[in-house]
Amino acid sequence: MTEDVDVCIAIFWTGKDATAAFDPIHPKDIVKLLPDSAFKGLVDPTTIRPEDRAAAPTEEASTTVPSASSQTSLMSLPATPAFTFVKPPLEHMLNTMDFETVARFCMKKEGWDYYASGADDEITLRENRLAFQRLWLRPRVLINVKTIDTTTKMLGADVALPIYITATALAKLAHPDGEIAITRAAHTHQLVYMCPTLASYSLDEMCAARQPGQTQWYQLYVNPNRKLTEDVVRKAERLGCTALCITVDAPQLGRREKDMRNKFTSQQAHLQKGQDVNRSAGVAGALTSFIDPSLCWADIAWLRSLTKMKLVLKGIQTGEDAVLAVQHGIHAIILSNHGGRQLDYARSAIEILPEVMEALRGIGADQSMEVYVDGGVRRGTDVVKALALGAKGVGIGRPILWALASYGQEGVERCLSLLKHEVTMAMALLGARSVSDLKTGMVMTRNISDHFVPGPQDMMQAEAYVPLRAAAFQPGLQPSISSRL
Repeated sequence: MTEDVDVCIAIFWTGKDATAAFDPIHPKDIVKLLPDSAFKGLVDPTTIRPEDRAAAPTEEASTTVPSASSQTSLMSLPATPAFTFVKPPLEHMLNTMDFETVARFCMKKEGWDYYASGADDEITLRENRLAFQRLWLRPRVLINVKTIDTTTKMLGADVALPIYITATALAKLAHPDGEIAITRAAHTHQLVYMCPTLASYSLDEMCAARQPGQTQWYQLYVNPNRKLTEDVVRKAERLGCTALCITVDAPQLGRREKDMRNKFTSQQAHLQKGQDVNRSAGVAGALTSFIDPSLCWADIAWLRSLTKMKLVLKGIQTGEDAVLAVQHGIHAIILSNHGGRQLDYARSAIEILPEVMEALRGIGADQSMEVYVDGGVRRGTDVVKALALGAKGVGIGRPILWALASYGQEGVERCLSLLKHEVTMAMALLGARSVSDLKTGMVMTRNISDHFVPGPQDMMQAEAYVPLRAAAFQPGLQPSISSRL
């Protein structure tokens, strides 16, 4: 994802000193991840003109809500005056979705579109959330729930809540403290943080922010340069990461059109006439050169030989692959469709979970293989549903970014506090005094595979064609012909 942002600004900064644009987003050691072909030679400082040293174009975080005409069809609502957005106090945030509402007006548009985008029509992006809503609960009563214990273990680490903070790229797009703030918030709540490969801070800096007793995992994109991958893995182990989470659902980057369209618009003024730019592939396609599409099951033995860290496969989406993970000596799997950013119409992780647990039971591995769910978790009831169906824990991604963008580290801590309160309340009302009391019988899964898909907006009808409208009647007047156009 770091390279994705690089590509979108590369045309503007070609031939110029891009330090001002590069430093606020990237970790200091990012160049070590680049292949040799990325380096084109040395720069002679005496040849840099003063105008080439100009600061990067900036866009302050929006505090003004755009008019209705800028967000809707030209033929829909009439324009209304812009008004000032006043950020509410942190204590007014009552759930994870509240942070997303605030973040929309605190972030730069490029950052928002990058985080919020899903693949193609974003059906899977929405399905990740909707699938949880098709699961209904069966509470047990007259159980002493005066004391609720939310603690558990994840890959041997003691955690205060069955939640880990999953890897998300470029956290500085949300807040200058980025991954460092997330690391600190994870420590405050005694949770695991999965450090991303494509972070805004270096792995050294993220690990240096780790406090005594805190657990960090490392998320890995396997690079075509296998020697580079070997060095990164060994470094993660040397710095104290306890698990290696290998992303396996991204041999090629999905089309995130919301993000692609925004970047195309921002570059348009800087393109010279006749310049040969492949707009059809989109900027997200640039990441493909930094992720090895040849990665396969045969490579697991090689990865196991590199480290003593526990191996986790992030992106499992079928029971068959869960069984293969067991056969290849994997310690844990994360059911995920990459936040709906890869293959549209891929199933949600929570829908896949019963299939995976049944497959693991079939080979007697449902207790030995730790299974995690990543994608669409927004409420405490989502967490208990996943655990009741067999998950060891759940991953939280976008809510953490929205909270970070809105209020920094304090926002992330507030977000996690709200989730803990919701999990505790849900367990009490279900009749579960501890995580181990959450059982399959507490959740009804009959409708989980029913896909009532909310179709994408018909852009041609909404934006290109004139909508058919009903006649506007007024007492004593004939309907106007124009009112029906």
